[in-house]
Amino acid sequence: MARKTSRKPAPAASRAPVIDIGIDARDRARIADSLAHVLADTYTLYLKTHAFHWNVEGPMFNTLHLMFMEQYTELWNALDEIAERIRALGFPAPGTYAEFARLTSIEERPGVPEAMEMVRRLVKGHEAVARTVRKGFPAAEKAGDESTVDLLTQRLQIHEKTAWMLRSLLQ
Repeated sequence: MARKTSRKPAPAASRAPVIDIGIDARDRARIADSLAHVLADTYTLYLKTHAFHWNVEGPMFNTLHLMFMEQYTELWNALDEIAERIRALGFPAPGTYAEFARLTSIEERPGVPEAMEMVRRLVKGHEAVARTVRKGFPAAEKAGDESTVDLLTQRLQIHEKTAWMLRSLLQ
């Protein structure tokens, strides 16, 4: 017969200390929430870009195939930076399709568009992420969270530049 054991909370001395990084809990929660939206947009755009990489066809196949690979690789690497910032603020990072679908601002459409429509949709996707990133600045700046401001600035620069480069293909 198995012996019953009662589970008690660990003594306070062995628990992790309360987060004290100079940003109060309410501000950290607001910042983490805005970063969760950035993470969801980034993941959704990553998935879309990777699918377009797999499915692109036509005279610009090689150019777009390689460009999309470079872009989805950059997005993949950004996911970890964003999620780890959320964790550093003391909150769990969203990590399911259901959470991402609820949080993202990027429209999902089924099917495989033609190559230049892929480019158009990626322009819109990068612009959507840029708008989501911009929404995160006020909370981070108000709280004096320079780490998040820096991360958001880097993300904004990348998404604006990528949107411009993709848009130039449509001229």
